[in-house]
Amino acid sequence: MKVLSPDTLPSLGSAFFGVLKRDLSLAYRRRSDIFNPLIFFLIIIALFPLGVSPERKVLAELAPGVVWVAALLACLLSMDSLFRSDYDDGTLEHLLLAPQPLYLLVMAKVLSHWLITGLPITLFAPLLALMLYLPLDAVMPLVYSMLLGSMVLSYVGAIGAALTVGLRRGGILISLIVLPLYTPVLIFGAGAVTSAASSHEYAGHLAILGALLAGSVTLAPFAIAGALRISVEG
Repeated sequence: MKVLSPDTLPSLGSAFFGVLKRDLSLAYRRRSDIFNPLIFFLIIIALFPLGVSPERKVLAELAPGVVWVAALLACLLSMDSLFRSDYDDGTLEHLLLAPQPLYLLVMAKVLSHWLITGLPITLFAPLLALMLYLPLDAVMPLVYSMLLGSMVLSYVGAIGAALTVGLRRGGILISLIVLPLYTPVLIFGAGAVTSAASSHEYAGHLAILGALLAGSVTLAPFAIAGALRISVEG
């Protein structure tokens, strides 16, 4: 087992923040990466009352599930591009050959994805939920559940993106791989908001989301790193 000396710790930190800064800078230049998921999220929320019912009571009951499904699909929409550009320009091969652990660099890329996609969706979710007449008592539980759940969506979705990065049309395969794994996040995320809207206890749902996040942060980077090696070297 290789033991890291104190001299290597700054290099690990600089590599992590270097990848994070690079991805955020590229996203700022390609602003469609930021706005496309948000616009998609907004369109789903805006069209739902037109397709179902504009009645306040109906929308209030369905708001938790609608907001969470829209957030899940918006996050899934952006997953295909997570490693695609790095694969096309050869950057991904350099990451695989870097002296720093690949799982650490992968964590930086997933964090950047969440900052670009998950965090804006979380910030806009309360406003759009109020458009669907979600009770005010459920707004903060919605924010809490989205903060936890959106990070899980980024980590789990990155596994599917890593497995399909070498395929030209991997978007559909990502959906098939990731959607079953997204189901628990959707259930407990929407369940927390529904319980809060009904004046019931919702801490248990958030605790399960926190456990899912802890498991994702611990295990997903290693799975993503292994999937990238298989996709690139295979």
